[in-house]
Amino acid sequence: MVTKHSYYINNDMNGGYFSYINLGGDEMGRVRARSHEVDEMARMMRAEAEGEGKQGMLYVGNVIINRVVAQCLDFKSVVNIHDVIFQVQGGNFSFEAVQKGNVFYQRSRTSERRLAQQNINGWRDHPAKFALWYFNPHAPCPPTWYGQPHTGAFKEHCFYEPKPGTCDSVYRG
Repeated sequence: MVTKHSYYINNDMNGGYFSYINLGGDEMGRVRARSHEVDEMARMMRAEAEGEGKQGMLYVGNVIINRVVAQCLDFKSVVNIHDVIFQVQGGNFSFEAVQKGNVFYQRSRTSERRLAQQNINGWRDHPAKFALWYFNPHAPCPPTWYGQPHTGAFKEHCFYEPKPGTCDSVYRG
């Protein structure tokens, strides 16, 4: 039975990019992703939010895709998922999981790759729908983080989106 979802196939004749089969009339993915980027994103989602379940991992995925789409602030030079995951800011990798290595350097699982693909295909939800940052303060979420407004929390993570008028590109697509 065919359901109303976007599916993908790995097509080597497509330069290693995933080909999207749009069965339900939904828009194509928010970004193009090579198979290794889907894998990197799945590993990052697991490393950063495995303890917060599938929903928490999807929210981390929202932030990753939002950073690819955002052509503003700290994210002007990132153009794909790989760039986002290995971005260096202030002398350190942006994601703690890359800095410390932990779970990020383990293989991704099929279930995590499916979650990553959901984000790539356009899945977004509050509080991370337009978020560019998240962190675990091990305390209540501060109302701002580096001057950016708090949009909400999920379990241990606090999410922040850009101040109005500073990054309109994150709200597109």
